Amino acid sequence: MLEHEVKVLLTEQEVDKRIQEIGDAITRDFAGKQVHLVCVLKGGSFFMCELAKRINLPVSLDFMSVSSYGSDTKSSGVVKIVKDLDEPLQGKNVIVVEDIVDSGRTLSYLMEMLKDRKPESLTLCTLLDKPDRRVCDVDVKYTGFTIPDVFVVGYGLDYDQIYRNLPYIGEVVFTGEEGK
Repeated sequence: MLEHEVKVLLTEQEVDKRIQEIGDAITRDFAGKQVHLVCVLKGGSFFMCELAKRINLPVSLDFMSVSSYGSDTKSSGVVKIVKDLDEPLQGKNVIVVEDIVDSGRTLSYLMEMLKDRKPESLTLCTLLDKPDRRVCDVDVKYTGFTIPDVFVVGYGLDYDQIYRNLPYIGEVVFTGEEGK
């Protein structure tokens, strides 16, 4: 692992306030209806749990895990479903909850696949959006924060499986050579 430090990009208070605002917006937009949140694991789990607590409607939850693979660090756009949903989506108001949208490749594929399952509605909600990295169009209805193209951790996002538990969003700043 490269030597690094984590600098606060978005404080816990900023994140908490914004999640409440998104929860309020979803409550307004789906007034009188039930919503079905679909979390894309692993990173989205922290955000989805906090968001669900702030939606003042009946809420059901499901989880899926996807992998996009290709050469080294670049996604090929080919998506493999590692864990599929437990419940059918037909007739439900589905909100896909993601931790971060960057290239859009995986989410573009995923949203098309889920649309084929005939939900009543299908929307995308992300805590973080990196539009500078976008290569595929995705329609994000609810965005927590638009951030620059920096490497971030916390609130479910990781660096080599660590830092997911940070209660804030931090920028990883690489400071030196690879550690032992």
